[in-house]
Amino acid sequence: MLLFYLLTFAATIQAQNQLLPGSCNFESNTCGYTSDADFTSWELHKDGRFVAVDAAIPEDQDDEKSADTGPQKETIGILLSPALEQGEWSCLRLVYQISGSGSLTVLQRTEGKSFDKPLWSSQEPSDSWVISSMDLQNNTEPYRVVVEGKPGGSPGSSVAVFEIHISPGYCLDCDFEESHLCGYSNQWNANVNWFVGGGGGQLLHNDMPNDHTYNNKTGHFMYVDSIYAKTFKEVAKLMSPMTMVPMYGCLSFQYQRSEERGNLFSVFTRDRLGQYQEMWRAGPENQSEWSRTLGEWIPVQVDLKAPYSVQVVFEVAFNSPRGGRVAVDDISFSPEFCSTDSEPTFDPSIANCDFESGFCHYSQDQGMGSWRRVSVKPNIFRNGDHTTGAGSFLLVHSQLNPNSGYVTRLVGPTLPGNMKFCLRFFFSLRGITVATAGFNQTDRALGVYLQPQQKSSSQEKIWTQGEKSRGIWIGADVTFQTLQPSKVVFVSTCRSFWDCGSVALDDISVSLGDCELTAGMLSSPLPGHCDFEKGLCGYTQDKKNDDADWELRRGPTPTSYTGPRGDHTTGLGYYLHMEASPLLHGQRVQLLSSILRGSRGPQCLRFFYQMYGSGTGQLNILLSKDGEVALLWQRTGEQSMAWLRATVEYQSDSQHQIVFEAIRGSSVRSDIAIDDIVLESGPCTGEQSPPDVSSAE
Repeated sequence: MLLFYLLTFAATIQAQNQLLPGSCNFESNTCGYTSDADFTSWELHKDGRFVAVDAAIPEDQDDEKSADTGPQKETIGILLSPALEQGEWSCLRLVYQISGSGSLTVLQRTEGKSFDKPLWSSQEPSDSWVISSMDLQNNTEPYRVVVEGKPGGSPGSSVAVFEIHISPGYCLDCDFEESHLCGYSNQWNANVNWFVGGGGGQLLHNDMPNDHTYNNKTGHFMYVDSIYAKTFKEVAKLMSPMTMVPMYGCLSFQYQRSEERGNLFSVFTRDRLGQYQEMWRAGPENQSEWSRTLGEWIPVQVDLKAPYSVQVVFEVAFNSPRGGRVAVDDISFSPEFCSTDSEPTFDPSIANCDFESGFCHYSQDQGMGSWRRVSVKPNIFRNGDHTTGAGSFLLVHSQLNPNSGYVTRLVGPTLPGNMKFCLRFFFSLRGITVATAGFNQTDRALGVYLQPQQKSSSQEKIWTQGEKSRGIWIGADVTFQTLQPSKVVFVSTCRSFWDCGSVALDDISVSLGDCELTAGMLSSPLPGHCDFEKGLCGYTQDKKNDDADWELRRGPTPTSYTGPRGDHTTGLGYYLHMEASPLLHGQRVQLLSSILRGSRGPQCLRFFYQMYGSGTGQLNILLSKDGEVALLWQRTGEQSMAWLRATVEYQSDSQHQIVFEAIRGSSVRSDIAIDDIVLESGPCTGEQSPPDVSSAE
């Protein structure tokens, strides 16, 4: 018995020694974590060993009139870790609880940058504590962990943090020696479930093996037993924490398995959409090895290629109560693939092209029609490209052609087989007028096909044009699977003089995985980014220094011959605009960014704007700090009917805000719109917008 306690104590000490600075169990103090003084304070509850931020209680809660005062001010608590210097990859595990309603977000703050990097976020309430894991990638600069709690407005809502563990290695790594099990969890089943084995206390099974980590009875592992299986194919699932960053490398683990004919042991990845993909399955060769080496652990290595968030799932299916038992221990991940023979990770960016410098890796089949690369300078009659509003794009069937019955094909680079991809591109229908020939027939203007490398295989249509809005760039997302090496082909058909499409193409991109997954690793937009699809993203209307508000709009503005016909993001989404009709000449609207920290280096602001209308006024970008306002960028008068890209680089070493100011012009035809704001640390790359262009230019 003494040996058992000594071994258990040694394992506990070893686990504590593995914890890195920034870890805290909040037993008696906050371990150097401090509350940001500009926000609600996190309170230390020593009796419960946690810190929490609670919903604010209205001062006049009993006053009947308080119900008419509008919504309560949002409560936000910011908890900051001490400065951390950890150059190697590490894993942060958070034990927390959201009671009632609210949200909890973890970010990484690097010194000298205005924006925090989001790591993880949740809005799911729970009745007890929950564990979440997030990988901290290699970082050469000191940083702080930022924990942002927002309790909801309902009575009793609170956000609590019980423990923060930072340990070296990857969040997929686990030897199951600690009570939190590294965030691994059992998906509950009425009859068969994964349990913690070892620890010296085997009540149900005296024949349990030694664990692999310490090779003794006191170490721990996970196991599932068929003894309670009642129906055919009972399934038990052990789920890893969800990865938060792309993971490419070798997944290793140890396992034991008995009664091989009575169970099926497999390892899958599961994405956020609930889609499973098998990585490995125990086969006959493993089973015979088990029978020869009963009680020994069998090592497994399998390549993991996860460009988006996934869970690793260890799944065992039993067909009877005599299906045996499966045990797993010492799961680990390495950034190197398991074998030098493993195929390198395919880089899908070879299929990206904005056509600013040519056709990239795209080519054309020789035929009677052809895609032409064209550019349109900003003007008030024709739309420009999607990339900048003043760059290049591809156009097909743009002129009357005496020939008919031809097909134009734009062929992309070869994509490897047995992979899922997301194709994104923008197209625009470019018909001329109703009186002009057949160029208004757009049903066959554009289709996308998958052309297998084997000539004997037929091509597959993966997208057909459905949206027929003219004159705006419309975004398309296509998820497709390659069974063999294939090429993406854009096809436009001209059957006759009266049935001929005219279409433009721009900004093609290809990424790995389903389009719903590759839209982003986090559900919320990055700080400083806003496409206005889900509101203002933390930007606020200025209620003090302007005359009206910016308005969210979808589709064209109410006044003809001014304003955009669609947004820049997808052509069918939302943008922000100043509606000139109710305003007087010279009145203004202002949009404020959140308060930004100062930075030693430059900052970069990118956004798209549209200034179309004979009476257009002025659009200004202002820097507001210390009660003073400085002009960073300005446009005056009508610019173009296209969305134009603006790039503004600036520097501020103290707290500041960016202000988007639109001023109404001489007539109602002076709507001004903005979209797709990106505000980030670091210098702007590529061509920058000149600070001022007047209407005369």
